[in-house]
Amino acid sequence: MHPYTVRYVLNGTPSIHTFELKQPSLALHEAALHLMVLHFGDGENSLVMPPADAAPEEILAQAELLGLSQIEVG
Repeated sequence: MHPYTVRYVLNGTPSIHTFELKQPSLALHEAALHLMVLHFGDGENSLVMPPADAAPEEILAQAELLGLSQIEVG
């Protein structure tokens, strides 16, 4: 497992979260997707998630619409 510390802003509030993932690297759009699942992934909000075949740019745009910005992977 690889730890990834993700710094981001959610609706104007700076936040940080660490993900333990099997993958050897974490792209910015993948981090955004993990954050969307973390904050909006419950059953009631599943409609705000991007489609499975969404391009990286679409995922980042959806994250912005949901209030996720300034995402940095460390």
